[in-house]
Amino acid sequence: MSRDDAGAVRSAVLTLQRTTGLPMVFGGAVSGGGQDRLRITELVGNTTDSLNGLVVHHGNGLGGKAMAMGRPLWVSNYPCSASISHDYDKPVGREGLLSIVAVPIVVRRRVRGVLYGALREPLSLADRVVGSAVQAARDLEQDLAVQDRADEALARTPPGTSTARWEEVRAVHAELRALAEEVRDLPTRDRLRAASLRLAAAGLDDPDESPRPVLTPRELDVLSYVAIGCTNAEAAERLGLLPETVKSYLRSAMRKLDSHTRLEAVTTARRAGLLP
Repeated sequence: MSRDDAGAVRSAVLTLQRTTGLPMVFGGAVSGGGQDRLRITELVGNTTDSLNGLVVHHGNGLGGKAMAMGRPLWVSNYPCSASISHDYDKPVGREGLLSIVAVPIVVRRRVRGVLYGALREPLSLADRVVGSAVQAARDLEQDLAVQDRADEALARTPPGTSTARWEEVRAVHAELRALAEEVRDLPTRDRLRAASLRLAAAGLDDPDESPRPVLTPRELDVLSYVAIGCTNAEAAERLGLLPETVKSYLRSAMRKLDSHTRLEAVTTARRAGLLP
């Protein structure tokens, strides 16, 4: 399990708890080089430590079956369900969980983790709750996909080549925008923002004369960190914002850029000269 995946899962678990109000939400990232097991490390609302550190194997239990099938699954009475194996009845029972949803996090056809939400009553989970769990997983998948692209670009490029230098320029650009938000003097803040836009436009080989999409400073701040592979949680930490606020700014920027994914938004912004 990579530290980045674990941190991203932690953020998604917290988001899911806020958006659903479920009494317990938990999750974990796939550990090791394969996709055969998951370790649960992130828990909110637990009353025991029975699930903390539990290793879930591919195909076993609800989460393992969700991993194997690559799609969300849920049961309304876990110990009585005939659709899953019962390898983990003891730890689940000690926590008192009955109604559970498990949503796999799949990036490029590879399962990277699972998010869970649960009730301690044998009730059917509302469509809204299941939908929120699926959305949290999809947002996390986009986070990880963008982060992977940034990591791969750096890994493929020897130090000192143009791509590596541009990655450094992009990191400096993001820091410059974050610094502008810390400056109280408004003229200085405007100059820093203008400098960041000049830095972004410097990467255009053939400047486009058509009008640029108009993003707010905060939308561009968030997008600049997404562009260097930061998750919502990491962007929030660097900008002093809440992860939910970062997500809101990002979705607004994607809408203005007519983009359906984070990666598409970053690409469109670069072509428009808004990002280096």
